[in-house]
Amino acid sequence: MKDITLGQYYNVDSIIHALDPRTKLVLTFAYLILVFLVSKLWAFGLVALFAISIIYLSKVPFKMVLKALKPMRFLLVLMFLLNLFAAKSGEVLLKWWIFEITAGGIRQAVFIVIRLLLLVAGTTLMTFTTTPISLTDGLEKLLAPLKKIGFPSHELAMMMTIALRFIPTLLEEADKIMKAQLSRGADLESGNIIKRAKSMIPILVPLFVSAFRRADELAMAMESRCYHGGEGRTKMRVIAFKKRDAIAFLIFASAFALILVLQKLVVF
Repeated sequence: MKDITLGQYYNVDSIIHALDPRTKLVLTFAYLILVFLVSKLWAFGLVALFAISIIYLSKVPFKMVLKALKPMRFLLVLMFLLNLFAAKSGEVLLKWWIFEITAGGIRQAVFIVIRLLLLVAGTTLMTFTTTPISLTDGLEKLLAPLKKIGFPSHELAMMMTIALRFIPTLLEEADKIMKAQLSRGADLESGNIIKRAKSMIPILVPLFVSAFRRADELAMAMESRCYHGGEGRTKMRVIAFKKRDAIAFLIFASAFALILVLQKLVVF
């Protein structure tokens, strides 16, 4: 659980940290689209090189990004195996009983793993370089036009930010509960998968109770401060687009177009 870095902010002075949160949200969404549009191995390499360049500019240590990828190892193995045996296209390379491995299956399995790695690296970098408050302001500004049709943009942005903010807190709480149960002689690691699942009940129950208690305390604190949504609220720090945001959009659009054009023109 200590390896889960979603929702954590890495405080350092960098070009990426200084960008407007709306710029980072839009470019992250565009990056996710690019990852799904790429369909060749060398093109994935270009996207990975671009992502590594952004991580370098953000001054976030690469070990922290790798730490964010570590909890996904079991999911990556599972997705690799599922796609390896599910895809039936291409030449059959190996067949045993009802299982067969094809060239298309290997290609699809490798691509899905690379896509997941790139997706997690990109989204994690956004939370590393954007504070929860800035993320709320940026998301609310982007969704502001939807207010005309009654969409609760402020409330949605607030809920997403609170969820991100409490992920590290709940993980720390779960770690404390696990250590408390282990000190009382609880066995959380031995036995089969069913026994391990049952042994998690003494952890999950107090964790849920703690989560509901924190939610109730937060609601009471917001009510006591006369919080009634985004109506009539002002900002201490007003976000605004600057020259560096325009440059970031231009660089990303150039890289986006270049990778897609090269993928279309290059046959291998």
